[in-house]
Amino acid sequence: EALQSILAGRKVRDPGDNRTNSYLLGLAHSAAGKDWPRKLNTRILHEAGLADGLGERFASGEGIQDALFTNPAMLFQTDEIDGMLQSINRAKDARHEAIMSTLLTMYSSANSVFPMRRKAGKESPGVIDQPCLVIYGTAIPNHYYQALSERMLTNGFFARMIILEAGPRAPGQEPVIRDLPERVLATANWWANYRPGTGNLEDWHPVPTIVAHSDEAARLLIETRLEAEAEYGKAEQAGDSVGTTVWGRVSEQVRKLALLHAVSENHKTPRIGLAAVEWASRFAVHQARRMLFMASQHVAEGEFDALIKRAVEILRQWGEKNGPNALMPAWELRRRLKQRPGDFKDIVSELAERRIAMFDTERAITKPKSGYRLL
Repeated sequence: EALQSILAGRKVRDPGDNRTNSYLLGLAHSAAGKDWPRKLNTRILHEAGLADGLGERFASGEGIQDALFTNPAMLFQTDEIDGMLQSINRAKDARHEAIMSTLLTMYSSANSVFPMRRKAGKESPGVIDQPCLVIYGTAIPNHYYQALSERMLTNGFFARMIILEAGPRAPGQEPVIRDLPERVLATANWWANYRPGTGNLEDWHPVPTIVAHSDEAARLLIETRLEAEAEYGKAEQAGDSVGTTVWGRVSEQVRKLALLHAVSENHKTPRIGLAAVEWASRFAVHQARRMLFMASQHVAEGEFDALIKRAVEILRQWGEKNGPNALMPAWELRRRLKQRPGDFKDIVSELAERRIAMFDTERAITKPKSGYRLL
């Protein structure tokens, strides 16, 4: 998806002026092959003569702006993106704040212009016309969610991400050297040479081709928007600021994904059909629910809250393995939490106060069993 996003960047749009820029995140454990998609993207873009549109890490918000000013369509492929998020959380200087501000603004400026910052000695800083910033980040699942802060969940950064979690690692296979498929290279070269609109300003101010919807697709898009708005209303009534932020972006994500599906299916004469919207709708709604669940399990407001969530996760895993009512011995819970006796006592006391978990005793054949379980 990241590759298609950058290939079609600034070249196509849907009737609502949604663009292909996307922020993707792949979550997988170590040695699961997270680097392979990055290598493929790099090879294909290099073969298509678009290697200038590749970036790696974000050094600063100004650096992102300067890169896009030179090349308005950029794909940044960042490994261990959780490290960047932790730096933003912990740092108190303006440099890291500028990275987050730039990422948020660039996403929303894809169908507009981004005014460049003023520099000393220069009268007109210029603008970036319809910037297409695509991010493909990778991280280890727990590291990513733990690196998020409450502010990131509510400022729109989390809602802009499309998060893909890898399943269990497969047995693998023997590596072989393979050439890129000719069809893939031909399609990439077609996009590299495609110039929508006419005139001498195609590169500086392109007029992207509008990819129309079928009638069935348009109706389903409306239904999906209403479903997302209903979920937004529920979150709003519950005072759930994270929920409103995520559900508020679902309709936009569906339209972006449907557009990408259409241009991937038929790059020469694309049309957003019912199948594209059905896939995009199911995917985006599922992702929204999954993201909210994972955030509730991992993202903490402070160090103590992080320990509480860690204890809940340990008890949940114990219940999945041994049964929902199985009691986890106190010594086992403390061993996994790796906390001192006093701190452990505070944690289990807080779990009881919040009515999340309880200490219980049950009869057994020889002697009673005691331990903790989730309520």
